[in-house]
Amino acid sequence: MTPDQVGRGIRTLATALRLDSTRRGRTTVERRPAAHRSSLVGRFGHDRALVLAVVGVLMGASVVSVSAGSPSPNTGGTDGAGTAPRIAIGGGASERDDFAARGGINLSGPGLIEPTGGALIGKVEFGPPDPTRSTGGEFASVGLGSGANDVEGPFIDDGTLVKPIAVDTSVPDGSDLVATYRVKSGDTLVGIASKFGVSMMSLWWANDLKNKDDLHIGQRLDIPPVTGLIVTITADDTLESLADEYNVNGEDILVTNGLDDPNLVVGQVLVVPGAKGEPIPTPKPTPKPKPRATSRPSSGGGSSRPPSTYSGGDMLWPVSGGGNYISQYFHSGHYGLDIAADYGSTVRSAAGGTVIFAGWKSNGGGYQVWVAHGSGLYTTYNHMSGVSVGHGQHVGRGQQVGRVGQSGWATGPHLHFEVWRGPIWNGGTRVNPLAYL
Repeated sequence: MTPDQVGRGIRTLATALRLDSTRRGRTTVERRPAAHRSSLVGRFGHDRALVLAVVGVLMGASVVSVSAGSPSPNTGGTDGAGTAPRIAIGGGASERDDFAARGGINLSGPGLIEPTGGALIGKVEFGPPDPTRSTGGEFASVGLGSGANDVEGPFIDDGTLVKPIAVDTSVPDGSDLVATYRVKSGDTLVGIASKFGVSMMSLWWANDLKNKDDLHIGQRLDIPPVTGLIVTITADDTLESLADEYNVNGEDILVTNGLDDPNLVVGQVLVVPGAKGEPIPTPKPTPKPKPRATSRPSSGGGSSRPPSTYSGGDMLWPVSGGGNYISQYFHSGHYGLDIAADYGSTVRSAAGGTVIFAGWKSNGGGYQVWVAHGSGLYTTYNHMSGVSVGHGQHVGRGQQVGRVGQSGWATGPHLHFEVWRGPIWNGGTRVNPLAYL
């Protein structure tokens, strides 16, 4: 009951009393025994006592109603040191401003905590959980304000954020030091190795080549950064065992691969500088019958000493037929003339002279023939599919010495033709063959 209702009730009763007095016109005084003069009924009569009782009830109800809506005074206390907040947001340090420092949270309704302003910090609802409610929405993440990413769950029951940690399992090694190269027309392993400043055998080992004829256009080659081996660590390998196996310094291995930890990991790829692998196997060519001796030295046959002087004039083009053409000229790093032609095309001696070598060599030239022409002049014929002459045999100008092939370090069938001034690979120098053809 409100105070207005109580007031209206009192005014109504007062009006009723005045009307009752008017009707009676006078006040009746009754004599009562002395024992009853002090009671309300004795003093005011039954009607007025009733009205006063009702007024008292209404006023008591009004006082109770008004006092029930008054707020209780601000009271409180402490019962110990307490604990620090689980997550301090914004760096709040004072006791009184603890909530404000974490986003200005206050109670805006029964069982509901919401921010008083600024960015959304979070929303907490009290009461039993709703099993039909999605885990997304306002409980899926907590906003940290403008410019900050939302904090995604999961959270445990007490609100603690469970943060996963990504473990970096990568292992540093030397794989990034290894370059790659695509073989192009006219490339040889010797030329590629010279281009990258490593030995030819380093390319052989790095690419696990099995045959001298494996090189082909478009082939992908791994190029180590230095002369040496590329190895993959196994369970039995240690830095000390690698150093002992390849007779190298373990510290050089760490420095070359940029490693600080001497403990090796299975699967780790390392470049071992200065290490050597297995040598190239030397194939045994099929023996060929020696040509019969003849009385004409100019046309071959018989064994003779190399001529002391050269008097043959201009040299003959060394490839006959097969649509031959120059596929690579003489230049720095490629000290010869590459003449491409159909496989099996005839290779002939550019001038008369004596064969000083015929067969296979592990120098990248495959099957080859060397001819001495006198006056310290020599020619070599490389990458052939076979040889047609033997050591010590005299050959004439234009006589066949072999056939075009792709043996040794070669891409596509061609003849690698060289002219030497001085002993071959023994103090001599290669010169441009076009100066003699």
